[in-house]
Amino acid sequence: MKTIDQIAAELQGYDPQALRAADVNTFLERLVAPVTRTEEVGIFDALGRVLARDVVSPVSVPPHDNSAMDGYAFDGAQLQPGQPLVLRPVGSTAFAGAAWTGTVAAGECVKIMTGAIMPAGLDTVVPQEFTTAEPDGHIRIAPDVLRRGDNRRLLGEDLMQGRVALSKGELLAPAAIGLVASLGLKTVTVYRRVRVAYFSTGDEILSLGEPPREGAVYDSNRYTVFGLLTRLGVQVIDLGVVRDEPTLLEAAFRRAAAEADAIITSGGVSVGEADHTRTMMKQLGDVAFWRIAMRPGRPMAVGRLRPELQAKSGPNARPSSVNSYQNGSIQSADGSSVLFGLPGNPVAVMVTFLAFVRPALLRMMGCTRSAPPLLRAVSTEAMRKKPGRTEYQRGLVTTAADGTLQVRTTGNQGSGVLSSMVQANGLIVLHHGQGNVAPGDMVDVMMFDGVI
Repeated sequence: MKTIDQIAAELQGYDPQALRAADVNTFLERLVAPVTRTEEVGIFDALGRVLARDVVSPVSVPPHDNSAMDGYAFDGAQLQPGQPLVLRPVGSTAFAGAAWTGTVAAGECVKIMTGAIMPAGLDTVVPQEFTTAEPDGHIRIAPDVLRRGDNRRLLGEDLMQGRVALSKGELLAPAAIGLVASLGLKTVTVYRRVRVAYFSTGDEILSLGEPPREGAVYDSNRYTVFGLLTRLGVQVIDLGVVRDEPTLLEAAFRRAAAEADAIITSGGVSVGEADHTRTMMKQLGDVAFWRIAMRPGRPMAVGRLRPELQAKSGPNARPSSVNSYQNGSIQSADGSSVLFGLPGNPVAVMVTFLAFVRPALLRMMGCTRSAPPLLRAVSTEAMRKKPGRTEYQRGLVTTAADGTLQVRTTGNQGSGVLSSMVQANGLIVLHHGQGNVAPGDMVDVMMFDGVI
C-alpha cells in the first residue's frame, strides 16, 4: 500500500495548500481500499449492504409466459389491419397460480387474470376494457387497438436462469432486495460492515446535558455525522467529545484505531490552530494536511494511523495480524485505519463529508456504483463566485410551471449556519473554473434525498 507522499507524487500539480476539490476524490480513491472479509446474511438484514459475490439467478423470472392484464387471451395471428375481431370465450377463467387446461380453436379465447399462465398456443391478451360484449356471449375487439403479442410477459424477460441478476459491488437498495426475493433466495453474501469511529475535539465543545458556559457551544457535529454514517449503513462507534489535551487525544486515537477501519474527527485541523490535534495526528500516523480550494470546508486532514495502534483488546478490536507497517508504508489484508480530519464548522463538516468522505467510505464498503449524477437546474438568482475554487452553496430545488428544475440559495451561506442545511434539499455545486452566476444560468446540484 502506498504512502501519502507516494500518492501525492502521482497527482499532477498536487499542492496541499491549494488542492483542487476535484483532485481530492482522486487522492482518496488511491488511499482507501475495500474491506475483504465477507459474511452470509438473511435478506431482511441485507438492506444497505454491498454484495461480495455475483447473484446468479437459479430460476427464470417470470418462470413462464403470463398475462400482464385482466382480459382475454387468444392467438394474435387472427388480428387483421383495419378489421374488428370477434371471439367466443371458452372454458373456465385462467387464474394466477395454476395452469389452464383445455384447447382453444380459431375464433375462440380464454378469459384470463393478471399473472396467469398463458394457455398453450395463445400469445396475445386484450384488456377487458378494450372489448365489447355481444348479445350471443362473444366479445368484439375494435380494429387496430392491439398488436400480436401485446400484454404478454415472456418467460425470463426479467431474468433468465443462469444469468447474473446482481453484480458484485452492488449496494443493496429496496429494489435489489425485492429482486433477490423474486429468485427464491433467503441469503446473500456481502462484505462485512465498515466500522467508523468518530469524535469531536476542542475545549469549547459542550456535550448535551452540560450547563452552558461563556465561549462554549453545544456539539452538533457528532449528531450530524452520526446521521450521515447511519444513512450510509456503516457500523458507527461514537467516541464523544475529546478535550484538547495530548493524553486524552492519544487515547481516543488509539481506541479508534483499535476498533475502526476509518476515523472521523471534527475540529483542530486548521493551519496554525493552537491545539494538539494536528500534532497528535502527525505523531500517530501518516497524515497530510490540506487547504482545499473550496468553500465551505477549506481545511481537511487525511491519512492513516500506524497499524501497531490497532493491537488493542476490546469488543470491537480488529485482529492485528492482518496488518504490518514496513518502511513507512501501511500494508493490510483488510484495510487500515483511514483518518478523515474534518473542519469544525457544522456546515463545513457536512459538505466535506458529502463531497469526499462518503465516496471514500462507499469504496471501503466495496461498492462499485459511482456517485449519483449532478442535476441541472436554472438559477433564479445571481450568485457571486470567484474562479479558482469550488463552492457548495445550500440550495432549494423546485419545479417551475413549465416543468423545468429551478434552484435558489437558502440565504446566508456562512459555514456555521446549520439551519440553512435544514432548509436546503441540495448543494449548488459551482465548479473550480466557474465565475459569477446570473439569473437564468444553468447550475449543477447535488441532491440530498436519501443521503442526509
